[in-house]
Amino acid sequence: MTSFEDEENFGSYSVVGSFPKDFGYGPEDQDELASSDNKPRILLLGLRRSGKSSIQKVVFHKMSPNETLFLESTNKIVKDDISNSSFVQFQIWDFPGQIDFFDPAFDSEVLFGHCGALVFVIDAQDDYMEALGKLHMTVTRAYKVNPNIKFEVFIHKVDGLSDDQKIETQRDIHAKATEELADAGLEGLHLSFYLTSIYDHSIFEAFSKVVQKLVPQLPTLENLLNILISNSGIEKAFLFDVVSKIYVATDR
Repeated sequence: MTSFEDEENFGSYSVVGSFPKDFGYGPEDQDELASSDNKPRILLLGLRRSGKSSIQKVVFHKMSPNETLFLESTNKIVKDDISNSSFVQFQIWDFPGQIDFFDPAFDSEVLFGHCGALVFVIDAQDDYMEALGKLHMTVTRAYKVNPNIKFEVFIHKVDGLSDDQKIETQRDIHAKATEELADAGLEGLHLSFYLTSIYDHSIFEAFSKVVQKLVPQLPTLENLLNILISNSGIEKAFLFDVVSKIYVATDR
């Protein structure tokens, strides 16, 4: 796979101003959101200080986990154009936690209509009831606009929890989130849950699962890896993107 050593190849830049009022969200921004560049778009959402920007920096910009302690809270939309190889082609939009998708000036049709996956980050070390409420409102709004979105929930910062606490937290968040969707009559809206931390491999594995759902060549790649396994005696095979360390495919 092709690897880019120059950090500028990531094409990262910020959309400055307000969204929709305090973030400079104007007609030119809507044109950009609606532009047809054919790349899947991943929206990174969650409350303030949930760890969204840290995830983005560690996975896609090679920042060490300890360095993320000095990151300031996101106060503007940050767009990452990820073009590491012919298989890894997508955009990540990191949103400030205070954005209100129900603001009349916010055009959810434009944003969610062009979204491939929505990743909602929940801080597992904090009281997550507010986060669950924001999750429900966000995915409900997005699902009504685009039911084809892949909805992913990262139960994050689990490095500070014991194994029993991890299991209990995931069980509780899963139960509460799915129960609210059922009560709203949205049984068709499926949420995928992952326990994640930037201090181990879990965040790379979780993002790998998200990206795989957006790779149209995935069945072909899995088939090729199956052939490799059956003809080489290898026990397990992964196709990695060497820049981000996420794996694009694995054998079945």
